[in-house]
Parts: sequence; C-alpha cells; structure tokens
Amino acid sequence: MGAVFLVNPASANGATGKRWPELAHRAAGLGLAGDTLFSERPGHLIELARQATDDGAELLVAVGGDGTLNETVNGILQAARRPDLASIPLGTGMDFVRTHAIPNGFDDAVRTAVTGTPKTIDAGRVAFRGWDGTEQVRFYANVGSVGMSGAVAQRANGMSKAFGGKVTFFVALTQVFLRWKNTDVTVELADGQTRTGRMHDVIVANGQWHGGAMWLAPEASADDGLFDVVLIGDVNKIDFLTTAPKLYKGKHLAHPKVELLRSACVRVDAAEHLPIELDGEQIGTTPATFEIVPGALRVRVPA
Repeated sequence: MGAVFLVNPASANGATGKRWPELAHRAAGLGLAGDTLFSERPGHLIELARQATDDGAELLVAVGGDGTLNETVNGILQAARRPDLASIPLGTGMDFVRTHAIPNGFDDAVRTAVTGTPKTIDAGRVAFRGWDGTEQVRFYANVGSVGMSGAVAQRANGMSKAFGGKVTFFVALTQVFLRWKNTDVTVELADGQTRTGRMHDVIVANGQWHGGAMWLAPEASADDGLFDVVLIGDVNKIDFLTTAPKLYKGKHLAHPKVELLRSACVRVDAAEHLPIELDGEQIGTTPATFEIVPGALRVRVPA
C-alpha cells in the first residue's frame, strides 16, 4: 500500500468534504494518489490511521486542520510501524505546518508530500484525567497546554471559521479571557525544579506556533528531545491588552510574568481540574504528565 489520505470532511467549514473529489483528482495530477478514508466522528481518524498503518501504508496524508493531524498522529503512534506523515492544511489553526514550513497552498502542500524530505521529529505523550474521571493517554505533535488555552480551543472549535483561523482564535481568546480566573498551579520538571503559584496558562511546546498563528514558543525545536515550557503567570486585563499583540511576534517572553523552561517531562496539577488541549483540541483535565517521545514521527517537509 502506498499513500492513504485521512480526510476530515468537516474541515474548512465543510468545504473539504464537498470539494474532495476535485481535490483528489488535482492531487493525482501532481503525483499523489491513493485510497481515501473519511472521518465520520471525533476520534475516528485515530482508528483509521492505525488501521492504515497496520495494513502497510507507506505515507499517511492528513487532510484538514491541526485536529485532523493530531488524530492521524495518535493512530500512527498506536500502531506497530511508522509510515511517513504529510499534511495538506485545509483547517482552522494550521499551526503544525507553520512550525515546519509546510506550504498552506494545496498544490505546494501536495508537492511537499510527494518530493519532500522526511524529517524525524519528537512527539508528546500525555497522561491526563478524562472527562469520565479515568486516566487516559494521548499523543500530540505540536503544542499542548493547561489552563485558559484549553477553554479557548473549545470556544474556537464551536465558532464559525469563515474569517480564518487567526481571527477565530483571537476572538475566542478575548471572549474567554474576560471571564477567566487564574488558578493556583504546580509545575514539576524532570530535573526536580518546581514552580507553584497563580497561573494563567502552562504551554508545553514541541513546535513553535499555536492558537492560529500565535508564536508562543519561538525557540522550540521539535527534534531536540525537550519541551519548551512557557509559564504565563498571574496576568491581568491590562497585561492582556498590552501583551496580546506580542503573542503573534514571539515578543511576550520578555514579560515579567512569563517564564521559559525546558524539560523532557512536565507534570501539571492545580487546585481545581483545569482543561487540557492538544493541537487545538480539548481532551480532558489535570492532573497531567507530559513526556517527550524522541524521534517518534517522520514528517515530509520542503526539501
């Protein structure tokens, strides 16, 4: 088996499903052809990606946004072998492709999937509290977070994406921030360092970009075996007004209530169950333990 397309038909406000016959024909003309598997429900692409991998696929092509890619990654990492991974970004956030300089344009993304260089990158593994109270495990490729970002992700995913990912996530960020109350959080790192105090967000980044083009971890490297851990402390509304624009330029790290740490393992707990999001999807709550999985994925990037 060669390439398999993992398609989220609901991405791009439903346009992906409607246009897929045309897009598949266009991809074939550019040298990328294969079976297509459509997602029918949340989590379905995990099952489809795992089965396609076990069936011998050499390349899995995630067609959609960051959530589509996240499910595809989870399917790959639950399987016994590792095919190459490519992304055709037709979703909202598209932060994974931004991190790895994969083109946003359909034709150029297809060409990258066909002729790109396989790059070995790390992944994150997270043990967390599921919505039913049980301990669960999930992987991610780009960025995970604890705190307000989880609520922002849920808000953004329920909004219209007609104005694009950047606008959608910023509107969601503003709406959630006005109601959000910072919470006492404890962060423990692999070397024994601990940070405790009122925090707004804990960003556990493998990649650099997050939340629809926010450059939250500008120094992160996806192949160094470490997370960049960005702690956003007890920020207030004035801090938000003055610092929010800097999130898109990576200039927020200079703020006195922001701290950058690095670790291969991060444990986060809080006085209350805080939401967790991975690659833009809210998946459960604290307590959570993030662990790096070195060299877990091979992603096709521009040569």
